[in-house]
Amino acid sequence: MSDGTDTGRYLRLTVDLVVEVLDVDALQAAALAEIRDPQAELNDAERQEQIELVNSDETGAAALQWLIEPDHVLGLVEHVAEVEPREAMLGVEPSEGVLEDEDDHDHDHDHDEPGHTH
Repeated sequence: MSDGTDTGRYLRLTVDLVVEVLDVDALQAAALAEIRDPQAELNDAERQEQIELVNSDETGAAALQWLIEPDHVLGLVEHVAEVEPREAMLGVEPSEGVLEDEDDHDHDHDHDEPGHTH
């Protein structure tokens, strides 16, 4: 799809997703396995810091950050094969269980933007 020139377009994808953690211990165990994996590319100090962070977080947010892959998030986009994750910054924080719509009025016009189809 590329002609060799730098004509790529980059899009920032923002997703708000609320999940219910049913078993914090299992979530933490999965994250710890990822952290301890030699392919995690962490030095010993970083690895120990992340282990302590996951173990001390009772919400599971720190653990969940270790288990989300940007290319898996792209699986939420249907009918697209020509997209590749380039960079990701992920934040996970405790929630009250519902999405918080910060400013309803600012988002209403987004549906009228050119290229928006249903």
